[in-house]
Amino acid sequence: MHPSSSRTPHQGLERTRLAAVRSLALAALALGAAPAFAQVVPAYQETEGVEVIEHVDDRLPLDLRFTNERGVAVKLGDYFTGEKPVILTLNYSSCPMLCSLQLNGMIEALRSIEETAGNEFDLVTVSIDPQESFQRAAETRQKYLLSYGRPAAQGAWRFLTGDEASIQKLAKAVGFGYRYMTEAKEYVHAAVFMACTPDGRISRYIYGVQIPPETLRYSLIEAGEGRVGSALERILLYCFHYDPATGRYGPAAVKLMRLGAGVTVVALGLCLFGMWRRETRRRRSAEVPA
Repeated sequence: MHPSSSRTPHQGLERTRLAAVRSLALAALALGAAPAFAQVVPAYQETEGVEVIEHVDDRLPLDLRFTNERGVAVKLGDYFTGEKPVILTLNYSSCPMLCSLQLNGMIEALRSIEETAGNEFDLVTVSIDPQESFQRAAETRQKYLLSYGRPAAQGAWRFLTGDEASIQKLAKAVGFGYRYMTEAKEYVHAAVFMACTPDGRISRYIYGVQIPPETLRYSLIEAGEGRVGSALERILLYCFHYDPATGRYGPAAVKLMRLGAGVTVVALGLCLFGMWRRETRRRRSAEVPA
């Protein structure tokens, strides 16, 4: 359930922001370069033919057709209305372990941030199993909604099923490698989900089953194009970039130097202006006849 305490909402928000700032400061110890184009992420190539090839800033195929958890035919674009960022995950209900670990890890991170699905962002989970029924997807959805425990998410987290062609087109568009192992009767895939912009572009890939809450939060702020988060948090995003090797945000040295130089120029300008004002007043006082 959504954590509650005796502190005021303002105090809770300030504590959350201070914790995020401290986490970003610690993350500054790990330098790295953010990818500018699609790239292969070697850390998740544990099985041949299964890799994640990032397509940051690519637009999703919003015209793809799926079936939602109520059995209604929908388009992927129905959930990208231009208002809120969207977390997109590719999983399947009969996954023996990894999907549960990933989604439970994501929910744990979601419960740790103040922003709530349905208010500041939405979620879409697409099954990679073309045999999965919408009824099974509905059961899985309800299980994770209960785990998340925030009522606003009821209308904001959609579970979609579809045919193999639609699933493969979406997986290819986001660079999500997977394959079916006949002997094991399961799909092999990576633990990754995407933070997407309100108009359906891929903003960030988030890996693993233990997601740092500050990474999730700042990914949503970034994907929301500034519509999520405060002015201070947007300044912090200017100074930090995402490192896929660590799964965290690290310092962007050039931007930090530019920001520092800008602050220095402003400070010097204010200091010189103050000195000029004082000197002007002194001269005027000296010119006044006794």
